Amino acid sequence: MKLTFWGATRQVTGSMYLLEVDDYRILIDCGVNFDLDEKEKKALYDQQKSVFPFDPTLVNTVLLTHAHIDHSGNIPNLYKEGFEGQVVCTEPTFSLTGLLLKNAANLHQKRLSTLNGQSSNKKKKSKAVRDIPRDLFLEKHVDEALDNFFPVAFGQKYRISDAVNVTYIAAGHLLGAAHIVIEVRENGEKKTLCFSGDIGRKNYPLLVDPQSVPQVDYLICESTYGNRIHEDTRSPEEALSDVIKRTCVDIPGRLIIPTFSVGRTQALLYTLNKLYVDHNLPPLKVFSDSPLSFGSTRVYQKYARLLNREAREFKEENEVLFDFENLIYIESNDASRAISNYGEPCIIISSSGMVQGGRIEHHVAANIENPYATILMIGYASENTLGWRLLNGQDTITIRGEKKSVLANIEKIDVFSGHGDRKDLLDFVKMQDPSLLKNIFLIHGEAQSMSDFRNTLQTQGYEQVTIPERGQSFEL
Repeated sequence: MKLTFWGATRQVTGSMYLLEVDDYRILIDCGVNFDLDEKEKKALYDQQKSVFPFDPTLVNTVLLTHAHIDHSGNIPNLYKEGFEGQVVCTEPTFSLTGLLLKNAANLHQKRLSTLNGQSSNKKKKSKAVRDIPRDLFLEKHVDEALDNFFPVAFGQKYRISDAVNVTYIAAGHLLGAAHIVIEVRENGEKKTLCFSGDIGRKNYPLLVDPQSVPQVDYLICESTYGNRIHEDTRSPEEALSDVIKRTCVDIPGRLIIPTFSVGRTQALLYTLNKLYVDHNLPPLKVFSDSPLSFGSTRVYQKYARLLNREAREFKEENEVLFDFENLIYIESNDASRAISNYGEPCIIISSSGMVQGGRIEHHVAANIENPYATILMIGYASENTLGWRLLNGQDTITIRGEKKSVLANIEKIDVFSGHGDRKDLLDFVKMQDPSLLKNIFLIHGEAQSMSDFRNTLQTQGYEQVTIPERGQSFEL
């Protein structure tokens, strides 16, 4: 059995791992690498003559931990390049991945139109593009992929080949997210692996806590927050109500919250609804400005049975999880831009969470020079993204081609971060007996985070901890 690490190695994004059991090949996750710019991606894909560093036609099955694009975003390209197998995931992951991939396909279509010299209204035509990016996929490719998804339930063992069984275990982090335990029979011997996926945190809004994983031989563990502890010990309700009071009540300001449409927005809306029900939310308009968030919110409602007990009881008592009187969902671009003309204190929730693309760029650009506006960062922002620059206190930023002074207030809370911190990661690893665990492979983290977390684990008695490089293979 051979395991090769093709993504999220010594970086956070691009999760992709190839497990070979005799002549059967399993790809665990198939994510987009956001750490490469367009020029770097083109050079890599041209060198490989493919989006992938392996032959997709030889892959038999994909196991998907959860829906986020850095784990799922290259699945349509896998089919584009000849993959004919199934994608195995949980039911909510299937639904959320469909939304995210179709949203990505729409963006790719706009990108293709731009490359073709066409305006968005198709009134202008020009010569066809000669050099279409290899990783560009369209809705037809997404539909082909989704037709081959195979949804499974949590906690049940599934046979995917004569020698391989898999079990999906709830990981928190996102609705449908899973740890994947793989059992392999090879040469009369049983070997077990666990891919952590992204590990959630305890007592997170809506989601169940990460569930227990049985003893395995090999643990492939994410390390995003491997050297950090979440700073805010308040409940989400306390932290959010404090910010709202200071930014929209004590002064007649507006609160702008960049967030991801899938997962983080639902946690925010649920928390706001709880504040409204408990009469702790003033009568402010709340604009949820993302069509994708509206669709993903419906998925959360559909699978409410998989949410934590508090959320299920809240829904039973109040009938709805997310809707409240002053909540307004924004769909069209014109309605999105019109929010700038709303003169009263308000809350604007918009994607993306790193302020890199999406409608949030318009809202930040329109308010960054307003000293009565507050931009509240609630999650991780990769280095050199606009969100990262705001968090690092830059006096000026360039957004949508314009240089602007940063006069708005920039704040941060981490109660809505969907990733477990160092303590949560350590709790996850400690489910494993160090005397029985043959190796821990650290993935999905910045190099320093991985190195620090390895040191932490070794002080806890886990001696075999490896930080793989891209393309590095291990015989297990």
